[in-house]
Amino acid sequence: MDPTTDNAGTTGNPDNARASLEALRAEIAKAVVGQDPAVTGLVVALLCRGHVLLEGVPGVAKTLLVRALASALELDTKRVQFTPDLMPSDVTGSLVYDTRSAEFSFQPGPVFTNLLLADEINRTPPKTQSSLLEAMEERQVTVDGTPRLLPDPFLVAATQNPVEYEGTYPLPEAQLDRFLLKLTIPLPSRQDEIDVLTRHAEGFNPRDLKAAGVRPVAGPADLEAARAAVAKTTVSPEITAYVVDICRATRESPSLTLGVSPRGATALLATSRAWAWLTGRDYVIPDDVKALALPTLRHRVQLRPEAEMEGVTPDSVINAILAHVPVPR
Repeated sequence: MDPTTDNAGTTGNPDNARASLEALRAEIAKAVVGQDPAVTGLVVALLCRGHVLLEGVPGVAKTLLVRALASALELDTKRVQFTPDLMPSDVTGSLVYDTRSAEFSFQPGPVFTNLLLADEINRTPPKTQSSLLEAMEERQVTVDGTPRLLPDPFLVAATQNPVEYEGTYPLPEAQLDRFLLKLTIPLPSRQDEIDVLTRHAEGFNPRDLKAAGVRPVAGPADLEAARAAVAKTTVSPEITAYVVDICRATRESPSLTLGVSPRGATALLATSRAWAWLTGRDYVIPDDVKALALPTLRHRVQLRPEAEMEGVTPDSVINAILAHVPVPR
């Protein structure tokens, strides 16, 4: 068998990879109703080797979405429920004494996976939250002075509840900045909710994705080919300047105390390239930047208290900036 062929039956060809990744939406829709933007965001993050913060009230299928994505991509996934008593070693792993060999051996934690679902990440103290920082940034975990590489691909999909703040520990700006995208998971429309209930009435079991018909349609080889193609996507000097102007405008906004950092500008350029490639182009246009501006930047800005009291939101500030920054022709 050709070594570039994965178990899903596709090769590392960029065109085949794009078709396979486009098929993800239809495959995941067998289990999750009406969350196409979130699926696209997760794929963009995988292409950019980034991580995703999923925000939504309980019961909108955040966990099911990640599990369905892992099944459709034939990737390993693990889930960690973040609680106030969770220790860093519960995430990263630890050294365990083996009485038979009289030696310490490393027991890998759940972070050693392809897709890590960090459920309700803001319910655990900062010390445990920070245990993910090295894994997210360096793609490795250091225990007892020894670095251990994580699998590739590796993506952290962290969830948080936007309405219940009692007993939570808000993520610090430094950690928020490590997430490539912040995706909001809305409540379903009336028709989507009817479809969800109809599926359950017909016997759908969210814990049995195979029975729901979710099958692998892409694999690691497709992701690798797609990443190589995204890296070749052309960015003109005008587009680069457009991204910089948008991010600099956030730093000058009277509604914000914290604007987008240069890391955020780099992230917006990366996600725009991935989106351009997914839509079938090998060059970036201003619409690509606009399409990814909200999910890439909304968690990298901080509102002034008086603006927040007036009902201003990060999304409204970014939309206003997009409306005023000159678009390159």
